[in-house]
Amino acid sequence: MRSLPARRIAAVAAVAASTVIAMAGPAFAHVTVQPGNAQQGGYSAVAFRVPNENDNAATVKLEVSLPMDHPMASVRTEPVPGWTATLEKSKLDKPLKSHGQDINEAVSKITWTANEGTKIGPGQFQDFKVSLGALPTDTEKLTFKALQTYDNGDVVRWIEEPKEGQPEPAKPAPSLTLTAAPAKAAAGSSASPAAGDHHGGDAAKGGESAAQASSSSDDSTARTLGVVGIVVGVIGAALGVAGLRRKNSSSAS
Repeated sequence: MRSLPARRIAAVAAVAASTVIAMAGPAFAHVTVQPGNAQQGGYSAVAFRVPNENDNAATVKLEVSLPMDHPMASVRTEPVPGWTATLEKSKLDKPLKSHGQDINEAVSKITWTANEGTKIGPGQFQDFKVSLGALPTDTEKLTFKALQTYDNGDVVRWIEEPKEGQPEPAKPAPSLTLTAAPAKAAAGSSASPAAGDHHGGDAAKGGESAAQASSSSDDSTARTLGVVGIVVGVIGAALGVAGLRRKNSSSAS
């Protein structure tokens, strides 16, 4: 009977460990936009981060729909080894002004398809990078509905939009938060990109976005290591107490 408290401590440690892991898990499970924010009116390089959350299948296709209520004149994909990117365009009801020209159609969907022998396996993730611009100035968020296809035929629909006052949906659509540019930056951004290149500002924006993405990745890694440390510490403390009680019990007998 003296070993009962030790069993209780071990049980509490197990529950605590599973709770910590459960709290940390959801942050890595969804298809997301990295980094999750950008400035209104500018050009930004972002990545759609796709984790594989199926232990028995691999991801072989990603389809991302761009918001046509806020179309963007320039959408470009960065090559991903082993994947083929296809861009679909749709006609606009109202032409989009870009550098003095009327744009009558814009990219409405991007599809990445894995080539033979390529996949996102269990426990893995892949970033699909895109340059977007000019970002709209009349909204604070862009929502990108996405479909993730596995090699067993399963399709996960990341299309649900959160509602105010409601819990986060099970399959939230990736979103990009847009913030107003500082007054001085906004005044300085009136100059157009270099002639013939609508992405004249992409070099600076891309560097800033890459730094933000790296920072986000480092933060995620630090949080993960912190969670692992907490779990190991809790379990170790529980085992130490259990061992001490067994030793005291043996000495007493």
